[in-house]
Amino acid sequence: RWQHPQRGLVSPVEFIPVAEETGLIVPLGERVLKAACAQATAWKSAGMQIPRISVNVSSEQFRQGSLVQTLEQILAETKAEASQLMIEITEGVIMDNADANIEVLQAVKAMGVHLSMDDFGTGYSSLSYLNRFPIDELKIDRSFVAEVAQPGDYSAIVSAIIAMAHSMRLIVVAEGVEYQHQLQFLRSQGCDEYQGFMISKPVPSEEFSALFLATSATAREIEN
Repeated sequence: RWQHPQRGLVSPVEFIPVAEETGLIVPLGERVLKAACAQATAWKSAGMQIPRISVNVSSEQFRQGSLVQTLEQILAETKAEASQLMIEITEGVIMDNADANIEVLQAVKAMGVHLSMDDFGTGYSSLSYLNRFPIDELKIDRSFVAEVAQPGDYSAIVSAIIAMAHSMRLIVVAEGVEYQHQLQFLRSQGCDEYQGFMISKPVPSEEFSALFLATSATAREIEN
């Protein structure tokens, strides 16, 4: 989210298309990536064991061909560990010039950075290519999640995606989980992780720190 001094909290739905049209998406993307890596380092220094931070990479960042060099530079500057970072790339971007993109993804993977295919199910992935991509995670698009556990819904498709991903040893993340019935269905199908307003709305890093520490304390109490 963008906290604008006059307009308040502005959704990416509003400002990302403008950034893409004006060519600002590349420097903006690099700034976000650097901020995320710096935050990961700060949290680790504070003793917070954050598994990883996911950052979306735009099509322009990916197509420019300098993603690997950018990642190397930012990780070195921020002293972040590559294993703390997850790069999210949409299905459509990955499938555009797939053969060349496999090489880029393999180079990113070789650095120790995790890879996620975002918005899965909205594009036209070839299953043969999907098996060749060195990804760690598949994210089910929110448009499918919104319709599960209802008459004439996408439950069968979501179940098939989860089963297929698990057979390929991929982590499955469901996007846009907002209601209990969605969460219950996804859990029943063995979905690994969830994100959405039911888990938490977007919060600033300070609020997240407090939320994370409180959740961790509660988890330790339950475990004990």
